[in-house]
Amino acid sequence: MPYERNRLLALLLNIIPGVGHLYWGKKGRGITYLVLFFGGCLFGTVLAIAAESGEVAMVTLVTAIILWLISMFDLLITMLRESPEERAYRDHVRQMSGAGRESEKFYTILLSFVPGLGHFQLGLMQRGLSFLIAFFGLITMMFFVTGLTHESVFLLFLGLLPIIWLYSMFDAVQLVHRKLAGEPLVDRTPFDDWEAGRIEGRRSKVLATLLSAFPGAGQMYLGLQKRGLQMMVLFLGSFYIIDVLRLSVFLFVIPIIWFYCFFDGLQQTSRYGILPMEDHPLLETRGEYQHWLGVVLILLGVYFVGIELIVPVLDANFPGLRLSFRIEKYLRPTIVAVLLIGGGIKLLARPKRRDVFWNDGDI
Repeated sequence: MPYERNRLLALLLNIIPGVGHLYWGKKGRGITYLVLFFGGCLFGTVLAIAAESGEVAMVTLVTAIILWLISMFDLLITMLRESPEERAYRDHVRQMSGAGRESEKFYTILLSFVPGLGHFQLGLMQRGLSFLIAFFGLITMMFFVTGLTHESVFLLFLGLLPIIWLYSMFDAVQLVHRKLAGEPLVDRTPFDDWEAGRIEGRRSKVLATLLSAFPGAGQMYLGLQKRGLQMMVLFLGSFYIIDVLRLSVFLFVIPIIWFYCFFDGLQQTSRYGILPMEDHPLLETRGEYQHWLGVVLILLGVYFVGIELIVPVLDANFPGLRLSFRIEKYLRPTIVAVLLIGGGIKLLARPKRRDVFWNDGDI
């Protein structure tokens, strides 16, 4: 009868490629990875020193990283393909050892600070791997895209990391309590849960709460597409307008918008499943503001084309005009002043709601 092996310990041991395979009983693979990893590193290092080439050293490092990743994924796949007899025996041993119940809870919560490791402790390899890849894959992809495009704006997507981390933590804690209560755990990815919830017409309140951290995302997840889209456009559009028009004095508006959207998401989540959900947008346009929205978009497009294309050409051919300086010094403050004054006059010119009711009554 095989002895009980700890999956998390196997992953930790496999930080040295091959050791995890040896612990799991795969001696052939373990020895192969050890020889390839350390033999390749030694050969590459000697070759780099002899040739005095930094490129050889870089190729050796990249090859070692790729081999390490292959070793880790191979071990994960090996553990996922565990036979039903081995899985039944492992679950039986854990159920019989009642003294290990509290320790399992402690280690699961402790390991959950790294997304996915707590699920590995529970034996949920596919679920843990989903969280692990989502968390570290997002970090790797955003830094890769940022380095490739030299645009730091992509780093804003790293704001999704706390959402993934919190959801993984809450999910692991919930699962360990269910396991200690005697409920069977099914190893499936979060996407499978969401798909099952979609088929049954249910959505996760925990996920909706976490998605509410990004304005509009929680509302859209709950099915409030119009409301969520308007909140998302309002939040992201405020960044663009403040940056284009250099309205740094209005940066205080952004946290106000964020708090409003976040607490609206919490309110909608608390109503879900209890009260009927109605997709009320923030602004009831009904076509009355569509004309003005089109005018604003056209003006922004013309302004953007002029600033980015026409003005640099004119400054290069006619340095004496100093158009960039004049626009920065005079045009932008004038545009801001006109917008603020015009918006104030528009608000003051609207009839009071009370007067409208009185006129309706008189009629």
